[in-house]
Amino acid sequence: IRDDLDVVYKVPSTTPYANIDNSCKTAIEIPPIPSNALNNEPTKQSPIVVERLKHIKPGENAFTANLPEALQLNIKGARISQIYKRLDPEKPAYTVTGSGGGGTHIYHWSEPRALTNRERARLQTFPDSYEFVGSKESVRKQIGMAVPCRGAKIIFEAILKSFAGIEYEYAEPNINE
Repeated sequence: IRDDLDVVYKVPSTTPYANIDNSCKTAIEIPPIPSNALNNEPTKQSPIVVERLKHIKPGENAFTANLPEALQLNIKGARISQIYKRLDPEKPAYTVTGSGGGGTHIYHWSEPRALTNRERARLQTFPDSYEFVGSKESVRKQIGMAVPCRGAKIIFEAILKSFAGIEYEYAEPNINE
């Protein structure tokens, strides 16, 4: 908000959402994704990817998992990585994007496969009725670069309340600039 305006934006509090289950599993499975859902095509996984994923536990990636030598990646310098990261079903998604816009794939916690674009869209809180347009990879990039709908709503409501002078629950920011 411009410095010449007498309006102060405050970070919305997470307290109103404390009892909401925003785990990956809930986001993807409740309600079940309809069989005819838009943008729900599975990704074809190569046999080596499937085998590698069988050794990676939920919450782990290719560098933190105990992979057999034949399945280890020969990459230098990328130890803090989302490469072959599997979702932890009990936690919120850590990220939906990565390098290149669409980023690395996000992998299911119990099945050796990448998430479908619809599953990724659910993590970003898009309704199942929302249709992304373009090739499968273009859609993956669109979802990866999107702002979660529910998060944006919370932020914009706080901005509008700030301008209207309406009080709302807020949290102290952990970054002050």
